Amino acid sequence: MSEERDVESPCNRVCTIDARTGYCVGCLRTLDEISRWYAMTNPERARLLSALEARRGELDRGQS
Repeated sequence: MSEERDVESPCNRVCTIDARTGYCVGCLRTLDEISRWYAMTNPERARLLSALEARRGELDRGQS
């Protein structure tokens, strides 16, 4: 039987919410996403991490 490893939190301890975007400056999660992290299943966490990558790309394109 294989043990499922928990998906690690994207938190990097730069915890400031950007007033313009509503995202944490460090991890790009919303306050709701941050507060729900430990209640999420690993598949939900993995989907959120994918969404964060897309979110980062959108923000990077917006700053160019």
